[in-house]
Formats: sequence, structure tokens, C-alpha cells
Amino acid sequence: MKAIVVTDRAAGTAGMRLVERPDPDTARLASLEGANYGDVVVEVHASGFTGDELDWPSTWVDRLGRDRTPTIPGHEVAGVVTALSYGAAGLSVGQRVFGLTDWTRDGTLAEYTVVEARNLAPLPGDVDFTVGAGVAMTGLTAWQGLFEHGHLLAGQSVLVHGAAGGVGSMAAQLAREAGAYVIGTGRAAHRQTALDFGVQEFVDLGNDTLEDIGGVDLVFDVFGGDIGRRSAGLVRAGGKLVSVAGPPEAQPKGGLALDFVVVSDRAQLGEIAQRVRHGQLRTHIGQVASLNDAVAALNPAEPISGKTVIRVRP
Repeated sequence: MKAIVVTDRAAGTAGMRLVERPDPDTARLASLEGANYGDVVVEVHASGFTGDELDWPSTWVDRLGRDRTPTIPGHEVAGVVTALSYGAAGLSVGQRVFGLTDWTRDGTLAEYTVVEARNLAPLPGDVDFTVGAGVAMTGLTAWQGLFEHGHLLAGQSVLVHGAAGGVGSMAAQLAREAGAYVIGTGRAAHRQTALDFGVQEFVDLGNDTLEDIGGVDLVFDVFGGDIGRRSAGLVRAGGKLVSVAGPPEAQPKGGLALDFVVVSDRAQLGEIAQRVRHGQLRTHIGQVASLNDAVAALNPAEPISGKTVIRVRP
């Protein structure tokens, strides 16, 4: 099969190469001797890639800390199940699925990938594979940040940093649907995009003063650093700052700051898919490229607004 691999952590995305790799051994997968309990083989139709995943230690080692290069990156997938191992519950061969792969295993920038069945959910037939791959990571991250960790409720206010980005645009839409008042941040050029995704008030981080917004019940932080530190001071007593940019560097007075790593969840993926089907949730896809063109697409000459999705099959 064709696959994108990386071997040099220092080279980043510029070190990606398109190569031939062996297909997953489906006969061995189906045997008691070779099975990883609960695995499925997915014929990849579309794959997503997170810009900083080549900096993650899990990209380069397995669960026991052993080097596993050359590594196939990409952890967002939409495709069709082609084989099941023992314990692969809730899915069937030929089923359309989407979700996330394990961080410490080869990923989805390939024609096939092996995934734990529990990390996948059915993808409705009227949701395109490109959309499925584009919403898996971003949608789950936004959902878990707002509701599992932020406990956002109707009537509360939420500050969403990077509201025009992949995760931020998902958070803005979900928060607005939940009945929250949504304030978004970003660069001036992203104002209209953020408003289109449901933000009711926009802060231009290059020209406006962040502190002028007053207090909020929840901060969803994708930036960290100085923005994260300043945002802690905006959280009302009893509120939260939830970060996906690493451990927060400041704690809100009378509130709580925490960070988290997204995990795949079949039920949550199902909720996201239904919202996509009914037009309640839109993906922010900036470009779509083939697997043959993936290396160039993931090393753009100019910044791309929105997520890049690799369409592995037409």
C-alpha cells in the first residue's frame, strides 16, 4: 500500500515521504495467534493530520517506549471496515466509519490502517468521507473541552480562542447550540469567519485589548503562553479555563484551570455526526489533497485557513 512515513523528528513535515508499505495482514489479524483484541482494518478514504503531532513523543515510540520509525502519521480517519479481529464489537465489514487512531501506532496517511474498534463510530451514508475525517479530531476536542471538562451550561459565557480555526470553529458552534454566549478571538482577517461559525462577539488579538471583555464562565484555550496566562484573569469565580495547549501557566482566582488530551469516544462521535447531517455543525476544511500530493499539501508555501484533509481514495 502507499503511505506517508516520517523518520526524522527534527525535519518535521518537510521530512515526509510517500513510500510503499505492506498491507495489514488481515489473515493474521483474524487469528487468535496474531490478533490484537478488538482491532479492525479500515480502508482509508480520507485522513486528517494535526500540525504538531510530529512533536508528540507517541509519534516516535510504541506503548513500551521502543522506537517505531519509520512512522505513518495522521490520526483522523474516515473509511470502510475491511476486516475484524476478535472482540471488535459494534462494527461490521463493509461499514462506513470515522474516528481517531491510537497515538502510539501507525496512523491514517495510508491506504489502510489498523484501529481499535472502540475508537470508531458509524459514518452516515450522507456524510462525505472528507467531512468525517475533518470533524473527528476537531469535533471531539471541542465537545470534550466544552462539556466533559468545562461543564458548559446554557446561559453561561465562553471565550473561545482561535475561533476561526479547526477546533475553535467547532467549539464556537457547539457552545452556541448549547445556549451559551460565545466570544471568539483571533486575527483581524479571521473576524468574519469566526462570526460565520457562531461567535457573537470577536476580539482581534492584534489590535483589541483582551481584558476589555470582562469576566466569562469558561475559557477554551488553544494558544497557551501569554494569551493563556492573561485569560486566567478573565474567569469568574467558580469558572474554568480549559486548555488543549498544555498545562495552564496561571490559575483563575476562585476558579480552576486544567488541560486535557482528546480521546476517541463512539457516542460523542455519533452526536457529532448527527449534527453534521442536520446542518448544525460545519467543518472548516481549508484544502483537500490526494495522498500523492500530501507531502506538498502539508508543507504549504502560504498559511492555509482551515484544516487540510488528505483524500486517499476518490
